[in-house]
Amino acid sequence: MKSVRFAVLVLALLPVTLGAGPAGTTQAGLDVRSVLRKMSDRNPTLQSYRARVHVDVRMLNFPFLAPKLDGTSYYKRPDLYVVVFDRMPSYARGFEKLFNDIGNPNQWQRDSNVELDGSATIDNRPMIVLRMTKKIRSDILDHTLAYVDAADFNLARMEWYYTSGGKITMTQVYRTQGNYTVLSSQHATIQIPHVRAVADASYGTYETNVPVETGAAGAR
Repeated sequence: MKSVRFAVLVLALLPVTLGAGPAGTTQAGLDVRSVLRKMSDRNPTLQSYRARVHVDVRMLNFPFLAPKLDGTSYYKRPDLYVVVFDRMPSYARGFEKLFNDIGNPNQWQRDSNVELDGSATIDNRPMIVLRMTKKIRSDILDHTLAYVDAADFNLARMEWYYTSGGKITMTQVYRTQGNYTVLSSQHATIQIPHVRAVADASYGTYETNVPVETGAAGAR
């Protein structure tokens, strides 16, 4: 039963309106490519990092599993984002998919058609909303919305909408470490048929501009 419940979860993870301007631009005059470029250009001198991450997962329905996961988050410019967990319970294998590539605009463009979907306000901060649909049609994932902070181009929230009617939401909080703005914590809510769960991730001290060997990190 454990493996069946979590298999459904893993399958799902495979991931005041301001309005948009004419011709696919925001009111600030930015088009999709400009938004994605500004996201990629954050922390321009940051070439790599690694940081320890701890994740608490709680299933809100039977079988009420609550795994605690520890791992390492790796980044290497231009587009390596990966979390490698130290140990993964057999029923939770694949859970790391929720954390990999979430803030990777280069990967978004490879996998999906990205377009502007208006603007929104979250916590009194204006957001640029991007809508993504898979280039290769998915029978599982309908579309994804990314909420990008219009002031600093940090990714504030992702929402995955599934053909089953399910939804996963991930919100992100940042902090300043030295000269960089880095991810501090994440909160995910998972509401799909037969599975309701929450996950909270917290990130430790970042080691910046350090060698990251993708093979040794288990990255892909």
